[in-house]
Amino acid sequence: MPIFIDLCLTEGPLDEFLTVLFLWVTQRRDRLHLCCNRLKIFGKPTGHTRKVLRLLQLDFVKKVEVHCTWVPSTLAAYAPFLGQMRNLRKLLVSQVRMPTHTSPEKQEWLLSQLSFQFLRMDCLRKFCVDGVLLLEGHLEQVLRNLKTPLETLSITNCPLSDSDWNYLSRCPNTSQLRHLDLRYIKLTNFSPEPLKILLETVASTLNRLDLEACGIADSQLQAILPALSRCSKLRTFCFCRNRISMSVLRDLLCHTARLSQLSIELYPAPLESYDAQGAIHLERCSLLCAELIALLKDFRQPKVLIFDTVPCPQCGHMFIYNQGLIHCFCPTAA
Repeated sequence: MPIFIDLCLTEGPLDEFLTVLFLWVTQRRDRLHLCCNRLKIFGKPTGHTRKVLRLLQLDFVKKVEVHCTWVPSTLAAYAPFLGQMRNLRKLLVSQVRMPTHTSPEKQEWLLSQLSFQFLRMDCLRKFCVDGVLLLEGHLEQVLRNLKTPLETLSITNCPLSDSDWNYLSRCPNTSQLRHLDLRYIKLTNFSPEPLKILLETVASTLNRLDLEACGIADSQLQAILPALSRCSKLRTFCFCRNRISMSVLRDLLCHTARLSQLSIELYPAPLESYDAQGAIHLERCSLLCAELIALLKDFRQPKVLIFDTVPCPQCGHMFIYNQGLIHCFCPTAA
């Protein structure tokens, strides 16, 4: 008889309920099967974590989230468990650091241990990595073993190489994306051509695009605008925290104006909102954002449209324009 439970494992000992449950199931393994649809792991793996994974019926797991500062060798040790999760639909791995003394050969081996498991995952549709420094220069090695096209690809807070960036545009498993998240991937020095090609490829399927804080400049944005305007199913577009001029923001809104399904839009305040020292000029910011909203309303009525600024140097919060300027939390900003 299967028993289903969603699990959250930490570095600490199991709580009383889980301790009793696992003991009870262990004593009745011939009759009971412990199953888990959603599994979260926080912190470094421990002995009890391994015991729990050995007890679980891993082919029932649908979603796995790993939130911890693991060294890659530890992640590799867990790879065989992932390979047994044949029905896994979403995998999220965050905060995997690479020791400075790790040789290139060791990196290749570690990644092969993880990427090889993808060959056993027939149902993986969502692949998310955040702060995985091991990924740089090895994106193709990780993605090429996927057996099915992804619906969601989220790569955030990870350094990428030129080869990684170029591979994204020609990877067969990214051709049907519905959600592309590249937050905090610094693209300032990369050619916009791979992103342009990728957007052209997924134009008929993409409904959420997140390019927050990617360091995209005017010329790069202009290069991808024609492809962006063809993403007819796009519903959410986050482009805040990029440094874009007023004239190019006008071009951006003109290109997205006819995306009729677009319901959530987040943009940066124009560069002209700041003075020579980089401080926000409140009145000018309000006027420019109001002008951009009026421009968009000539084509369609926006549903959720927000402009934000760089963080306030005093409190760390942003000014936000949403039908009027919302100040940060500093008394001097009121």
